[in-house]
Amino acid sequence: MFGTAPMKLFSCRSSQHLAQMIADKLGIELGKSSVTKFSDGEFQPCFDESVRGCLVFIVQSTNPPADNLFELLLMIDAAKRASAYKVIAVIPYYGFARQDRKDRPRVSIGSKLSADLLSTAGVDRVITMDLHADQIQGFFNVPVDHLFGSAIFAPYIENLKLKNLTVSAPDMGGSKRANAYSRHLQSEIVLCYKLRKKPNVIEEMSIIGDVEGRNVVIIDDMVDTAGTLSLAADMMKERGATSIRAFATHPILSGNAVERINDSAIEELVVSDSVPFINTSKKIKVLSIADIFAKTIYAVTTNQSISTNFVF
Repeated sequence: MFGTAPMKLFSCRSSQHLAQMIADKLGIELGKSSVTKFSDGEFQPCFDESVRGCLVFIVQSTNPPADNLFELLLMIDAAKRASAYKVIAVIPYYGFARQDRKDRPRVSIGSKLSADLLSTAGVDRVITMDLHADQIQGFFNVPVDHLFGSAIFAPYIENLKLKNLTVSAPDMGGSKRANAYSRHLQSEIVLCYKLRKKPNVIEEMSIIGDVEGRNVVIIDDMVDTAGTLSLAADMMKERGATSIRAFATHPILSGNAVERINDSAIEELVVSDSVPFINTSKKIKVLSIADIFAKTIYAVTTNQSISTNFVF
């Protein structure tokens, strides 16, 4: 118990490792829960201990498959029906976030639908990190604590002590994030401009700025197929960059992403453990976000400010 209501931390199946690390940081036991599976694929989560009157935190990233999102929804609903005082969804990676607008006719806005589903399930608060678009916070009618990967990445970059440092964004959408890093690190900045034929397929890319003789760090919120990162790194190397490193909070790494990274000019890809994956590449380094989320959960339960968790 940190605040007036008893606090309990639970995890859905996809994020159990990270949830256990958060619990260890908080010095508490991870709550007991289980999942009943039916032969047709249906499943039913269950709390194996009382949550009546408790401040319940449920950890789960909502990356595909959709079962991850639905399991979180069922856990929230179960907590509310078990008379939990409040239910806070801890979503290190908020899935379907790339569907944040109607970029062509007759498509859904998936991130808004996900927010509505969480609200309907009864969530009282959301804690997440590096949303694909900041405006997704406005899709919720409950408080959203939006954390940033810069809390782990900025110190790491500073410790590298790179000379002639240049920060880059892999696309124009990441320019705001790259600019924040650039100002904090007091470095130059270059941007990449890309055109897509369709999702995950790049038609054209160009680099705005000079990278010759520079040590480049590419900043992004997520790495999926690694097509953009690999192409940007190779182009920068051709233009005379001394070294290229990439930092992405969410390691989706689908398809042949790891192979693309291994075959590219990227010297190192640094990611967080927001999404569970098996690291088979010597180029990929994983930094844990457990401490950041533990501090935020503690601050929420004790009604303290969380702004001290932000580097910039």
